Amino acid sequence: MFCLALFLGQACDMRKPAAPAASGKHTVTDDLGRKVSLPVKPRRILALAPSMTEMLFAVADTATIIARTQNCDYPAAVLTKPVVINYPMDYERLLALKPEVVFATEGIISLETAAQIEKLGIPVYYQAYDSVSDVLRGLRDLGKLLQQEPKANALADSLQNQLNQLVAGAATSSHKPTVLAITWRDPIYVYGRNTLFTDKLRYAGGQNAVKDVFAQAYPALTREYILQINPEVVLGGSFDQLEKTFFSLYPELRRITAYRQKRIFPVDDDLMSRPSPRVVESIQELKRTLR
Repeated sequence: MFCLALFLGQACDMRKPAAPAASGKHTVTDDLGRKVSLPVKPRRILALAPSMTEMLFAVADTATIIARTQNCDYPAAVLTKPVVINYPMDYERLLALKPEVVFATEGIISLETAAQIEKLGIPVYYQAYDSVSDVLRGLRDLGKLLQQEPKANALADSLQNQLNQLVAGAATSSHKPTVLAITWRDPIYVYGRNTLFTDKLRYAGGQNAVKDVFAQAYPALTREYILQINPEVVLGGSFDQLEKTFFSLYPELRRITAYRQKRIFPVDDDLMSRPSPRVVESIQELKRTLR
């Protein structure tokens, strides 16, 4: 902490802000209700989460995206960008890149980290996503902030049309299988009720087996709780994979319906977890899996 404080103190004296945006600044409110002063037309931007990087590549002039984190790997063009480590946050590297705006996602970058970045004179703008519609709203929001409204609105409209077609073509069956999506095996972490994944399942014709809302978006569950909710589908690996790496650890969980009916499937974790322009693609994958 002393080293960080020393660096931040020195940075206040040595930093050279990037050239101001041609049209000045304006104050906007981010998804956390924070007032943020941003350039009207930012020319040097970056995101500190893979999902937000995907959002920027879909909307922004990609020449204005100056870096990526070590975990940002989509689209392929992002791999040509310089890397800034976001955990632990490399403040010195971030300052050297001279961003005009840093975009963050709620739950990925802490408010404490954002406060340290802002001490360097770099504004941090948060987006938050609790539903599929939030992702589309986020695209439109970025379009306004980056003066790319036609591009962002066209993409959001296209995704909304695809969602409408999914809903219109959905099976009329009233049964919606309960799904448990595992993110870690020891301890057992899962996609909680209060995640974007729950809304994706709704569009895909399923429902989250986790009915309770926990303080954590990705809670650790006990074996007793999993037996109680008795999921009909488990996501997180193939049947053979989870038999070796999960059910061998917790043999009593072989009693759940998903195991007995062998409805255990792998999914693309990045596609499922990231709130990004690939949101409809992830719903389509879920829908195919749940058939």
